[in-house]
Amino acid sequence: MDFGFGFSPSSAADLDKIDLSLYHRMEKVAPDIRTCMGCGSCSATCTGAPFSGMSLRKVILAIQRGKEREAREMLSGCMLCGKCTMVCPRGINTRNLIISLCRYWDSDKREYDFSREVEVKI
Repeated sequence: MDFGFGFSPSSAADLDKIDLSLYHRMEKVAPDIRTCMGCGSCSATCTGAPFSGMSLRKVILAIQRGKEREAREMLSGCMLCGKCTMVCPRGINTRNLIISLCRYWDSDKREYDFSREVEVKI
């Protein structure tokens, strides 16, 4: 019997299979990344978000999941206005966090191999 709907495959991340090496490297560069609780205050006040898709919360989540390409693309949309720093309940200097992450990738001096990341298309 067809009811007109079906089940979608799960989009949940298997946390046991995630490579945390990128996140641990970023912890050394910007220790404030551990302080973030993912509340989304920064994303809600972001001036660039509606135009560029920038979301610091999603950047940190992407880094935790090893998705360097996604994190880099979102960070490139940051205007460094500092609104996120003013509203952070944990007092994270988010501007400094963003600059530290960008400097790390700029100083890396390597071309990132985006073919390592597998995109699942449904």
